[in-house]
Amino acid sequence: MVPYDEMSFFAENAEEFGLEFTGEPIVERVSVPVDDTRSISALRWGTGAPEFVFLHGGGQNAHTWDTVALALGRPMVALDLPGHGHSGDAGTTGPTDPWANAADVAAAMTSLTPAGAIVVGMSLGGLSAIALGDVAPELVRALVIVDVTPGVTPAKAAAIASFVNGPETFADFDAILARTVEHNPTRTVASLRRGILHNARQLDDGSWVWRYRRPNGAAFAGDIVRRDLSTLWDALGNNRAPLLFVRGTRSGSVVDDGDEA
Repeated sequence: MVPYDEMSFFAENAEEFGLEFTGEPIVERVSVPVDDTRSISALRWGTGAPEFVFLHGGGQNAHTWDTVALALGRPMVALDLPGHGHSGDAGTTGPTDPWANAADVAAAMTSLTPAGAIVVGMSLGGLSAIALGDVAPELVRALVIVDVTPGVTPAKAAAIASFVNGPETFADFDAILARTVEHNPTRTVASLRRGILHNARQLDDGSWVWRYRRPNGAAFAGDIVRRDLSTLWDALGNNRAPLLFVRGTRSGSVVDDGDEA
């Protein structure tokens, strides 16, 4: 088995991005029940009341935000969305439903950040954050949406879909690493290696599978864009919290074609 300690990579994160690293940060894995049978897992950074809640994109996990957390140096929580990471058994209608995700995130935040927080969501996490602002506005002090709008389409999600909708199993670590490197040419192999260790697990026979759960065997990214996201435009219009939109200029997920305004 490949050895793995999820808290052992922070110095590597900091070094890659030129961040000062003065010692291991205070980070703990916590689990919050959202009903009688399901729980949401999270990484809680720091010891004070969390100022931020971070929601990752589809097919990712709470460790997506490790470098951001190190750079901020502020108390925060990064959640594993339902059907992702260590929240793999959570989620009632599939891990790509922003409204169902928002209900579970609200339940987790009620426990972890009862006074609310600045909510930062990327991609699927951004759509879930928009829904969260509608179903639990008292928990959202401010809203930061990263590289997504309810106008997402199959064409805009194509690059992501081609990766996350790949093989369900890999014979060994070299195989899963090779596919990840192929689809992420702008990232270092070291960053991709630790990303895999955070986002995949090795089975007893030595093979590897991703931690995120595919909805009813369907293509993961396709399930997102097939959903009716139009109600999220209304939710965004109803939002009264301070709002910041961050666009990834090289991702292609948000383009100037008229349906993003």
